[in-house]
Amino acid sequence: MPDLSRFCLDWNTISSPLLRLGRWERRRNPSDLIDDSVSPSRPPWMGQSASVPSIKALSFSSSGRRSKLTSAAAAAAIEQPAAMTKGDAVSVGGGCGDSLARDHTADLPDECLAIVFQSLGSGDRKKCSLVCRRWHDVEGQSRHRLALDAKAGLLEAAPAIFARFDAVSKLALKCDRRSESIGDEALALIAARCPNLTRLKLRSCRAITDAGMASVAEYCRSLRKLSVGSCSFGSKGIEAVVRGCYLLEELSIKRLRGLPDFIAAATTGDAIVGAASLRSVCLKELYNGQCFAPLIAGSSNLKTLKLIRCSGDWDRLLEDISDKVPGIIEIHLEKLQVSDRGLAALASCVDLEILHLVKTPECTDIGLATVAERCHLLRKIHIDGWKTNRIGDEGLIVVARQCPNLQELVLIGVNPTARSLGLIASNCHNLERLALCGSETFGDAEITCIASKCMALKKLCIKGCPVSDQGMEALAEGCPKLVKVKVKKCRGVTPGCADWLMQCRDGMLAVNLDIVGPVEQQEPSVGESGILENNEQLIDQIGAVDLLPSSSNSRPSPWKIRMSFFAGRNFVASAFKRFSHGSSNANHT
Repeated sequence: MPDLSRFCLDWNTISSPLLRLGRWERRRNPSDLIDDSVSPSRPPWMGQSASVPSIKALSFSSSGRRSKLTSAAAAAAIEQPAAMTKGDAVSVGGGCGDSLARDHTADLPDECLAIVFQSLGSGDRKKCSLVCRRWHDVEGQSRHRLALDAKAGLLEAAPAIFARFDAVSKLALKCDRRSESIGDEALALIAARCPNLTRLKLRSCRAITDAGMASVAEYCRSLRKLSVGSCSFGSKGIEAVVRGCYLLEELSIKRLRGLPDFIAAATTGDAIVGAASLRSVCLKELYNGQCFAPLIAGSSNLKTLKLIRCSGDWDRLLEDISDKVPGIIEIHLEKLQVSDRGLAALASCVDLEILHLVKTPECTDIGLATVAERCHLLRKIHIDGWKTNRIGDEGLIVVARQCPNLQELVLIGVNPTARSLGLIASNCHNLERLALCGSETFGDAEITCIASKCMALKKLCIKGCPVSDQGMEALAEGCPKLVKVKVKKCRGVTPGCADWLMQCRDGMLAVNLDIVGPVEQQEPSVGESGILENNEQLIDQIGAVDLLPSSSNSRPSPWKIRMSFFAGRNFVASAFKRFSHGSSNANHT
């Protein structure tokens, strides 16, 4: 790599040729930009050749960083591309004082030009690749992230694509559900061309089998993250990657359709063995996700475990997992058949810091208290009680007494009172984020208690709770570090109170008030990366959760809820239908 110190030009020197490119005249024959005799990997947007099939359906994406150039400047730099070589003198048109100028980017080494390209968005990068042959080559060699439409036709186009993009380390292959996807041959070809691949995402690639995944394990030894969804291969394909990719750290499996029967797998010795390198495992919407229990239990260094809408009884498996993997830090349990017995098993993970219990109606105050009594490092707790009233003051009181490091508390469909919230506010001095949604008991007395005792609180979110202007007035002088308040569907709070509250805090407090429209009946959108990952998602996501009617007659009885979990695959099928209107097609890169 050459010494770059002598090329440390200021940004104006680097960007001025880009700005002037927009005023250069286009050549009459744009095909001169690419010489097929020199560059056989003709880009698909430059036209078709006899050896390269049409690949109009392919879509490319680059890194998420955006250019510091203005969009107008970037557009001007690309609208009128022209082929040029080092040292060319061109006529700069437009405006007054036309003069000769030289392309300063010709003095930059390829490494510096690649850094400039990495600051551009995907669309601008594609346009830059049309300026000249050098830019075309540098842009392709410096692109590390690529997303392709994984239809069957990709097999013929793959050699030309990966001859140009030979440095890809993050690859996403996504196919439309109504189209025929790539198969094992195409996946093996792509894996062989991407030996430095560290992240791979497969979506709706139904023609890929266990043999195709074995090819990934053979060629992509440096793979660190694998995410599969709506694919048809089975547990053997996952096992091949786990065994072959010794650096694999994150594994996310969603709607895998080729899973075997759990009992048969256990009796025939086909259980998946874990890997010491795994740090995170996410199982989502699997009709037989329990076949991965040996994988989880065998991953001794596992830190994050997410089990979301997977059928079957998980209590016994959680006992086995917690005994063999005691170092888990983050647990997500959503719409899962798990009871206090499973929570008691998780209590042995004394390093637990993040706990999510979402719509697990068999979990009660006893289970939550058991976890809190042993896991003193808890700092984030999210509970969606589904309005079953099985988690309330008793469990939260134990949390207040045993978890002094609590920083974030989200309660949905839970009915706490000032009795438990007062202890939390008094004992958890680091509590910064608090959200309550659909609580029938969180009123003016509770918000007054929070305002007087939560000295570290920065963000407060309230939705569908019986608070009024009188309670909100307590925030005018309480919670000195409060910077944002979000109130939704609280009929007792008026816009005038929100304006008054902002004036009292001298404009240092942002109040977001939404009291228009009925309460939505929507499910929260939960991504594989977790629920409410950061502070802004904490405030925004609460507005998307569903609130059941407040009438006690509309609540499902605990017996009916229990029986719904024993329905096995029927429960999962109903969950699919219920979530089909939400983020079932969401992409996770």
